[in-house]
Amino acid sequence: MSTITEPNQDATSAHPVRDKNRIIELDVLRGFAVLGILLMNIKGFGILLGFQEYVDIITSRQGADFWTMTIITILFEGKMRALFCMLFGAGIILFCTQKKAFGKKNLWKLFYIRMFWLAVFGLLHAHLLLWRGDILYYYGVFGMLVFLLRNMKPKYKAIGVPVVAILGFIISVSFYQGFREKRLNYVAVKTELASNLQQPTEAQQKKIDTWMEMEKDYFPDDKRDEKRVKTMQGSYTEIAKEIRPRAFEDQTKYLVTLLGDNIALMLLGMALLQWGFFSGKWQKKDYRLTAIIGYGVGILLVSINHIRDINTEYVIEKLVHELEVTPIDWYSLIYPFQRIFIVMGHAAIVILFVKGNVLIWLKNSLKAVGQMAFTNYILQTIFCTFFFFGYGLGYYDKLAFHQLYYVVFAVWIFELIVSPLWLKYYKFGPLEWLWRSLTYRKFQSMKR
Repeated sequence: MSTITEPNQDATSAHPVRDKNRIIELDVLRGFAVLGILLMNIKGFGILLGFQEYVDIITSRQGADFWTMTIITILFEGKMRALFCMLFGAGIILFCTQKKAFGKKNLWKLFYIRMFWLAVFGLLHAHLLLWRGDILYYYGVFGMLVFLLRNMKPKYKAIGVPVVAILGFIISVSFYQGFREKRLNYVAVKTELASNLQQPTEAQQKKIDTWMEMEKDYFPDDKRDEKRVKTMQGSYTEIAKEIRPRAFEDQTKYLVTLLGDNIALMLLGMALLQWGFFSGKWQKKDYRLTAIIGYGVGILLVSINHIRDINTEYVIEKLVHELEVTPIDWYSLIYPFQRIFIVMGHAAIVILFVKGNVLIWLKNSLKAVGQMAFTNYILQTIFCTFFFFGYGLGYYDKLAFHQLYYVVFAVWIFELIVSPLWLKYYKFGPLEWLWRSLTYRKFQSMKR
């Protein structure tokens, strides 16, 4: 297995990576990932999948909505964002390798300027374009931290994923048990009051109020859902009032909840590039074996969870009772492991596709989409917010679940056609050009 090599560069001036130094496997993988992200994001753009709507789909066991959700859940949920995160980590290693000639001081300076502007773009994406699911801000912030760990040995970088998965499970169990404790306190107080026929004491009332507040936040509320749908079908100002506070809370209060997972995935991506996996240096048989193991283990694990969901009786009273009698939800340990197995399977299959001689036009289109991943990611938001939100065509919550993916396919076709056409005449996508110009503090040459 080979490691990445350092391309020759002119050490007299900083500049972006040249076409001849690009790794086609990374570009195609990035194109695959950025298109795949829309498979998950489309739900946030186009529909309010409330409790009852989810129950109706998942327990129907038939129909286009059910099979669409099943395929998305098994093959793509969480996987595309994980792959994109891993590729971002690989990009950090590539950036550092290509800029070593400029010295340690300039490398630090360039990288942190680059991450600063990425975080700014993320803030604009969330608060101006009104997409709460933005990832750019987090990548900018976490990238600054991961950069400090870039010189770790690859084997230690890879260890981060299982370690964070186990720590994440411990944290989720702690949260679950805290949630469960509040429910048990509530039940105990209600039982005691019913038997004694007394008014609650101050301490008892506090336990009752605590659980009632939890119900408001975590239990379905039809009126709240109706209000949100109406808001998302409203004006830009109305939608902004809904999105911006939530986005700000995610980017501040809940930032730490994504810290470990994102950094672990970025480190894994670094290791996979250094080991030659992402750059196509492995033999075809190694990629085939990776795909077989990845899909074999991953699909088995995720199917266990999905079958459990299908067979769950989604009645609030029974779900609450399950909370009362189940101290640890062991099923939550499955998610981080099934995700990484399937991501590795996806990556291996895509790299085998790159190495093959079939569908060359698709390979070239995916490569172009990957080279313009930043622009294409933002274009997805522009297209989808215009189509679904009230200040555009206003289709929010008006399509069936499976019909959302007609929009996904339309966006895919546009980006697969336009990206190679654009790069035929220009060196960068529009936003890639802007990002590079801001990083290097001078306008980059755009035309070929």
